[in-house]
Amino acid sequence: MTISVRGVVARGKGEPVEVTTVLVPEPGPGEALVAVQACGVCHTDLHYKQGGIGEDFPYLLGHEAAGVVEAVGPDVTNVAPGDFVILNWLAVCGRCRACARGKPWYCFNTHNASQKMTLEDGTPLSPALGIGAFADKTLVASGQCTKVNPAIPAATAGLLGCGVMAGIGAAINTGGVTRGDSVAVIGCGGVGDGAVLGAWLAGARTIIAVDVDDRKLEWARGFGATEAVNSRTEDPVARIRELTGGFGADVVIEAIGRPETYEQAFYARDLAGTVVLVGVPTPEMRLELPLLDVFGRGGALKSSWYGDCLPSRDFPMLVDLHLAGRLPLDKFVSETIALDQIEQAFAKMERGEVLRSVVLL
Repeated sequence: MTISVRGVVARGKGEPVEVTTVLVPEPGPGEALVAVQACGVCHTDLHYKQGGIGEDFPYLLGHEAAGVVEAVGPDVTNVAPGDFVILNWLAVCGRCRACARGKPWYCFNTHNASQKMTLEDGTPLSPALGIGAFADKTLVASGQCTKVNPAIPAATAGLLGCGVMAGIGAAINTGGVTRGDSVAVIGCGGVGDGAVLGAWLAGARTIIAVDVDDRKLEWARGFGATEAVNSRTEDPVARIRELTGGFGADVVIEAIGRPETYEQAFYARDLAGTVVLVGVPTPEMRLELPLLDVFGRGGALKSSWYGDCLPSRDFPMLVDLHLAGRLPLDKFVSETIALDQIEQAFAKMERGEVLRSVVLL
């Protein structure tokens, strides 16, 4: 039986989003119906709205979410009705070549629900990152549901579904930050501050936050940054080197996704250091670096997909750390809003006024 819910839909490139009726089928084999309780307004949703990710309009936006499983289809064993879950876009298959060699966080065969949610006229919707959680209820593959301790508020838990996890994982999983390291993070939005927090959690000695906005730099200090550099007023590469004994940082995390800031990251690391790209570039962007410098500086140039996380491993651990008072995830929530305030939230995000707006349903 199909149910009718409210959902936020982007009908065309650059058009304002609208709250409209979405039809959600009952879960089939391997699927789960989730009653969404909270969903963060992530920059990725803005990319979808602006046509920066694809052209499969109309999109059902929202993906950084938590809620309660309402029903499951046949063959679902990992979750059951009543479970409190964080939604993720990495439904590990367990069979592909990445999974077979023990690296499921690189799963090359992730999957979404087979059935489509639609508009009332039958037009199929493309759910953002296979989730579509700016809706009262959404249909996902059961592997996109990770059961966690329900003691954590949904508005906080949902942020692990994308941006915060991407940042924390970029530092710990991809960058391999460890005790005593020096770390620089370029771009201090939700993902960048997640990287700052991850570096702090891993025991980094020096954590340098870089941004053009003093307000964001102050937020980064609240997550553990020991130094702040406004790259609008000073050369970030020179300043990072100065703050690290003239050498550069052991790990530099680029959380913007632009060629010019990636180049800064490349030259701001120490010899044999690591650069981690977690910011998402757009298709037309190109990068040019002297190949001799790539060779001569050594080290590693890495891309971080979803913080190289394994949701079944990382989400419960981070939730437990938060509940123990050791991980201030709640600091990422700048405001809570209603479903019909998402367009305004996008504008606040672009102006840098919020770290995360979170929709409560």
